[in-house]
Order: sequence, then structure tokens, then C-alpha cells
Amino acid sequence: MARGFCHRHGNERPCSCSMGNIYRYVEPVTLYLLKLKGRAYGYELGNYLREHALTDSEVDRAALYRTLRQLETNGFVTSEWDIGGGGPARRLYALTQAGMDHLAEWLVVLRQMAGAMHRFVDDADKLIEGDTKDLQTTASVENE
Repeated sequence: MARGFCHRHGNERPCSCSMGNIYRYVEPVTLYLLKLKGRAYGYELGNYLREHALTDSEVDRAALYRTLRQLETNGFVTSEWDIGGGGPARRLYALTQAGMDHLAEWLVVLRQMAGAMHRFVDDADKLIEGDTKDLQTTASVENE
């Protein structure tokens, strides 16, 4: 289930309006990484996040840890202290079934956003080339 009610889309489908942290897409990438890796420490996730980021922007560790705390509060991940290593205790994170369901919701949202971005880029290319016919957007364009 999506986290909140969207006034534009209702309960029709998951949408970016009611999803969590879209800024730099930390939340969906974190869920994806936990599904991919199984269990991981926050520090490891920070390293993996750089490799799998959906934007060119740097994601600071504080944003990652805030996202992990929120995901745990919402029941999408669990964590436990690992005290068996030679250093200080570290949190080990894992994805829950609710987290897998939430990742699936994110995929719906990201597919919709990817489609909208694709249409936008195609239309912008056509406009740059001076072609205003066959635009994919619903708004009509009139040359004045």
C-alpha cells in the first residue's frame, strides 16, 4: 500500500505524490539494494548507493541514515546490532515483506516517471527541430 492518500490520484495507483523520499531517490534505491544484497550495514549501503544512484547528485550519509530510520519506522526494513566484529557495534539492515511490496510500488511510480520523462524529451527534441505536430503531450501547441 502507498503511504498516504493522494488528492490527485486517490487510491487508484501508487504515485509520486504519496511516496516517500523522492529527493535523489534514496528510498527506492535503498530498498533495491537491500533486496539485491540481502542484509547490509549502513556504511556498505552508502557505498553501494554511489554505484546505483539514479541521479548525478551526491547522497550524503546523513540522508541515507534518515531514510533507513524512516523505512524501519514504516516497517519496510528491520535492523539489528552486530556486536560480533572486531570494531564497534554496527547496525545490520534487512528488507521486510512490506519493504518488498513498497519497492514494487516504487517501480510503478518510477515507470510512470520514466515514461513521462521520455515523452518530454521526445517532445522537446521535436520542438527544438521546429516540429510541433505529433507531440505526445496532451496540451496543444499553437504558433502565434
